[in-house]
Order: sequence, then structure tokens, then C-alpha cells
Amino acid sequence: MQQLNDKLKKYFELTSEALKKVKIVDKHRKQAEDILDLAKRYFDDAKYFEKKGDIVNAYGAVCYAHAFLDIGARLGFFDVGKDSKMFMVE
Repeated sequence: MQQLNDKLKKYFELTSEALKKVKIVDKHRKQAEDILDLAKRYFDDAKYFEKKGDIVNAYGAVCYAHAFLDIGARLGFFDVGKDSKMFMVE
């Protein structure tokens, strides 16, 4: 269980930083806003699950949150400065 707690902490930090870095590309504003909203909702869900002690669902939700950020970056909806360490852009 400690390994899962460690991974959860890592993903919370990574996704929190990623959410701050994302910039919406005007050309795709509507799609970008929709995807960013989903990412933020899943991130909030992850925090909720963690507070309840539901680490498994917290981890799943934070992974989904970051996946939505990766999708937005990969599709060119978000400008992430070609940051391939934080996002799947290559």
C-alpha cells in the first residue's frame, strides 16, 4: 500500500504542475476548455477520494486527469511548451 501512496503523491504533484502549465490554444478554445474541465474535475475527484481514504480510486482519478492533459497537449489544444517530460507530446 505504501507504494501506491507514493505513486499517488507523485501524480498529484505532477498533475498539479501540469494544470498550471497548460495554456489554451485559441484556435481550439472550445475543445480545449472541455478537455481542461474534465481534467480539473477528475483531479478534484482524486483529492476527494484521497480524503476519504480511498487510495485506489484517488490514483485512478488522478491518472485520468493527467491523461486528459496529455490528450489536449497531443492534439494541439494546449500549448505546453513542448514539455515532453510532463506531457506526452512526442
